[in-house]
Amino acid sequence: MKYLHTMLRVSDLDASLDFFCNKLGLVERRRKDNDKGRFTLVFLSAPGDEAAEVELTYNWDPEVYTGGRNFGHLAYRVGDIYALCQRLLEAGVTIHRPPRDGHMAFVRSPDGISVELLQAGDPLPPAEPWSSMPNVGSW
Repeated sequence: MKYLHTMLRVSDLDASLDFFCNKLGLVERRRKDNDKGRFTLVFLSAPGDEAAEVELTYNWDPEVYTGGRNFGHLAYRVGDIYALCQRLLEAGVTIHRPPRDGHMAFVRSPDGISVELLQAGDPLPPAEPWSSMPNVGSW
């Protein structure tokens, strides 16, 4: 048995690609448009970890998706959680659970999918503004 991918339905492909690629740092690996089924599939992965993919499914006909929190979350190990959270914050992404402990943070995609960020190795020493930053919303 081999893990292949996790599929997420997205309501705005451009906004989702902006979040996952431009802000979070994933890389688009391949894309497939299906005219008959009226959907687009985009496969993403973290740089250097091409085997673990996220499949974004965009249905061309508008639908309302609820329950992103019910999905659970995606999780990524990162080299510097403070630097990534700062980059996300500057890009307009809300840090719902700041990395106060130097180890874990949560953000959400445009469709409300929770993304957990985990510091590689030992937690970083507590640092501001993260140490005193409160949680925002649900994560």
